[in-house]
Amino acid sequence: MALWVFGYGSLLWDPGFTPVRQVKARLHDYHRSFCMLSIHHRGTVDDPGLVLALDRQAGGQCTGVAFEVAPDQEVAVVAYLRDRELISSAYYEDTVTLQTDQGETISALAYIINRDHVQYCQFDLERQAQMIAHAIGGRGPNTDYLFNTAAHLDALGIRDDDMALLVQRVRALRAT
Repeated sequence: MALWVFGYGSLLWDPGFTPVRQVKARLHDYHRSFCMLSIHHRGTVDDPGLVLALDRQAGGQCTGVAFEVAPDQEVAVVAYLRDRELISSAYYEDTVTLQTDQGETISALAYIINRDHVQYCQFDLERQAQMIAHAIGGRGPNTDYLFNTAAHLDALGIRDDDMALLVQRVRALRAT
């Protein structure tokens, strides 16, 4: 059985591995949310940024991309993803069931927010925009994360109204 990885944020534009195949897929009962304080990659402890996470939501839906991993790369890819995604244990690794537009069901590895972790947060869009507009971490500005993710969602034809509003607001904040 092939190993698949679900990308819904930065994995869309920076998976860190070359997939054998990729398909647009949906995960039900979760949504994509800027609900994780980033204190390593896109912010610091003193000035945290925000990154996306899968957050459980009954009736919710998150559309992203399922990436198939080459069989001879599975061990290396999982080790890489654990090092990248589990840096502070704010995410936990789980296997989720995805649906493709073609009706295919895919079992995939996904990184989901731990709501009990200190980095879990829920802020309104204005506060999110304020944080994203200014934070910088080890992987660069939080704005790069937002703009790259939004651009890739647009290119894939995935509508995310909150993301579009954030992009607009962050651009306005950066222009002042």
